[in-house]
Amino acid sequence: MTHFDVIVIGAGAAGLMCAATAGQRGRRVLLLDHAQKLAEKIRISGGGRCNFTNSGVRYDCYLSENPNFCRSALAQYTAQDFIDLLARYNIAWHEKKLGQLFCDESSEQIIAMLDAECGLGGVERRMGVTIGEVARDPAGGFTLQTADGVFACESLVVATGGLSIPQIGASPFGYRLAEQFGVALTPLAPALVPLTFHVDDAARFAELAGVSLEVEVKAGKGRFRENVLFTHKGVSGPAILQVSSYWAPGMEISIDLLPGQDAEELLLARANSEQRVANALVEWGWPRRFADAWLLAQGMDVRLRELSPKTRKQLAEAIHHWRLKPNGTQGYKKAEVTLGGVSTRALSSKTMQANAVPGLYFIGEVVDVTGHLGGYNFQWAWSSGFVAGKNC
Repeated sequence: MTHFDVIVIGAGAAGLMCAATAGQRGRRVLLLDHAQKLAEKIRISGGGRCNFTNSGVRYDCYLSENPNFCRSALAQYTAQDFIDLLARYNIAWHEKKLGQLFCDESSEQIIAMLDAECGLGGVERRMGVTIGEVARDPAGGFTLQTADGVFACESLVVATGGLSIPQIGASPFGYRLAEQFGVALTPLAPALVPLTFHVDDAARFAELAGVSLEVEVKAGKGRFRENVLFTHKGVSGPAILQVSSYWAPGMEISIDLLPGQDAEELLLARANSEQRVANALVEWGWPRRFADAWLLAQGMDVRLRELSPKTRKQLAEAIHHWRLKPNGTQGYKKAEVTLGGVSTRALSSKTMQANAVPGLYFIGEVVDVTGHLGGYNFQWAWSSGFVAGKNC
């Protein structure tokens, strides 16, 4: 049996940050992962350039059973702290819209940086390791039975991620471990995920696959102004991915197809025009294919002068409040993150330690903290990993 001060399960964003932080404060750390490749989710993120944080991280951009839980970790390790770390490694980056920060070159730079940080902390890493039984020692600490031998530790950190993107190795291991030690879970669901059409809507709009336009979309408490993208199966794009975290089965989504404009005024200004409604909507920014298909579905593929005051008002209402009732999501295979997880009420927000199980920590996506699109989830990984690394 080999003894360590800390064992971190999961060599992703949160696990690497935690291992490096703990190692650099003098703890003897073992980092384990069942995958062969290090930090695959970092590698593929942001089109290979990793949207590593957001310049405008706000607490209200995180969903959780306890929305205030994330505040402590995000205050202890900020977006600027991570940017400063990039500067030490001369990693160039740029800002896109809505504060999204990306590497100029490659997400591989982030992985190499975190690997180097682990090296500075003397972290021992073993990849491709299958973990069997995890047991709590009567005297404190934990014992792990693995295919590579038996390991013991004082502190065990679970950074195993969620269920999203199973094709790169996602598994429910962390949730099962939480249940084993009596740590509560909140319901799980795919988040930041495309939504799928009902059969009727699919027949009308599936031919629009590839068409995109700027909208404002609402579902539940979520409201986002971004682009929607039509797919063969339903709707995607930033606006839909964002609102999917607030959507639940059976719920409608409302889409404003002319955000920031008054459709009724625009239509009224051309009340005597021979122009077809579709042509006017194209002038106002709609893609031609979408204008034709949408108006056909509404039964209003007419000339502007043919609209009565009543139908003009109805059309404007439909433009600003187009209601769709998705029949589901494209699931964990297409989800960027997992909604729900280890209950924040079971953890200390200051240390990430389980309240009822001293020495057991949960960090990153496995915890019931889900950020908006745009670097928020990576920032949660860095922050929660750092906090656990300082305390484990």
